[in-house]
Amino acid sequence: MEYSSKLLENAVYEMSQLPGIGKRTALRLVLHLLKQPEERTTYLAGSLMKLREEINFCSSCHNISDTALCEICSNPKRDESLVCVVEDIRDVMAIENTSQYQGLYHVLGGKISPMEGVGPQDLNIASLVKKVKSGKVKELIFALSSTMEGDTTNFYMYKQLEGCDVTTSTIARGISVGDELEYADEITLGRSILNRVPFESSIKAN
Repeated sequence: MEYSSKLLENAVYEMSQLPGIGKRTALRLVLHLLKQPEERTTYLAGSLMKLREEINFCSSCHNISDTALCEICSNPKRDESLVCVVEDIRDVMAIENTSQYQGLYHVLGGKISPMEGVGPQDLNIASLVKKVKSGKVKELIFALSSTMEGDTTNFYMYKQLEGCDVTTSTIARGISVGDELEYADEITLGRSILNRVPFESSIKAN
């Protein structure tokens, strides 16, 4: 693709680095921004810079937050004995949208994937084990995507927690095998949380 401006080419290249954005879509977005009042681009750039500079990760669950402790973890109405383990922040949003869950979360930051060079040490698993050993958590819900990597991560966490006084469950398989959690509809996801099953049963089923 030929560009009449190096500035335009650079902007399109940077925009195309975003997931799901190809060169043509990036060009359309950049040209759209050029047509807008200059302050719109300034607001966009400013909000992104502010996000990068000021965003926090919750010291307890690793969710994105404006403060050291996120609103969910600091809410006294949430059940701190129940913790839902998810892959990333998008899964927290998906489950919260169901309005079916009143416990806390633990965001792993990914899932074990040797093919992508992601091992247990790259995830927030050690802090989860520490949280369970504190004695406050009575049940862990493994709510990772129904993929090979998700199942591997679930099993690894299960083995790490052997001997701990905690119940482990997994979301019901209303979520199709191979599906990413964030794409499930709210009703199906909500029912999967409510109808969770003991994790040991899911191992035997596989």
